[in-house]
Amino acid sequence: MKNLLSLFILLITVNLYSQVKVLSWNLENFGKSKTESQLIFTANTVRDYDIIAIQEVVAGYGGSQAVAKLAAILNEKGSKWDYRVSDPTSGTSYKKERYAFIWKTSKAKLKGNCWLEKKYHLEIDREPYFATFEIDKKTITLVNFHAITKSRQPETEIKHFKLLPAEYPTLDLIFIGDFNCPQSHTVFNPLKKMGYTPILTNQKTTLKRKCQGDTCLASEFDNIFYKTTHIKHVASGIIPFYTKFDSLLEARKITDHVPIWFEFSIN
Repeated sequence: MKNLLSLFILLITVNLYSQVKVLSWNLENFGKSKTESQLIFTANTVRDYDIIAIQEVVAGYGGSQAVAKLAAILNEKGSKWDYRVSDPTSGTSYKKERYAFIWKTSKAKLKGNCWLEKKYHLEIDREPYFATFEIDKKTITLVNFHAITKSRQPETEIKHFKLLPAEYPTLDLIFIGDFNCPQSHTVFNPLKKMGYTPILTNQKTTLKRKCQGDTCLASEFDNIFYKTTHIKHVASGIIPFYTKFDSLLEARKITDHVPIWFEFSIN
């Protein structure tokens, strides 16, 4: 009986270790304009997750520094974190941004270097940023992305994503970020036919400028697409961080998007 109990505890422990919690957050104009208190608030919001994918890091001076400060604050909270920041994307100057990944070193190990997708950099203004992580001896590759705005038709960029699985046939791709486009759009159909599914359905993720009654969210833009044959969904959702502020005006000083999160295990 004692041996059975020990085996059960071991199986539970292994299963928990193999699960990972990924968070994606568009942190609007993330750079030198962010104050120490705003960075601390951001750190407290993401600290319980294992890998953080950030969009809209400022391309110029202050962007990389803000990511480094955020990682430093996280390192003071009990876990060891590492990070990478991309080079500026190749879009025209007013659209150039950086991406970032921050992760708990006890939970995930970066395999090789991160890279910006260069093959489609002419078709995609802010080409996605890839990072392969090893988790419990299995690997996933996060494809961090921030599409052009809705008015500029982000589907003209997203349509190229159907080509990426063939471009990287040995990698288990997870598409993550701000698509400026709802998952119900037909542009995602090719990925869905390949077995990819979104973690969120009919879930708005951007902040209004002012709540209308209890309605504070505006558009269904942020999501994560994973391949159901490779990844087991455990849980997912958003973090309504804005409820900690007296108004959306104050909340939007952090950002105009809510974080989205995905807990899963790798098959």
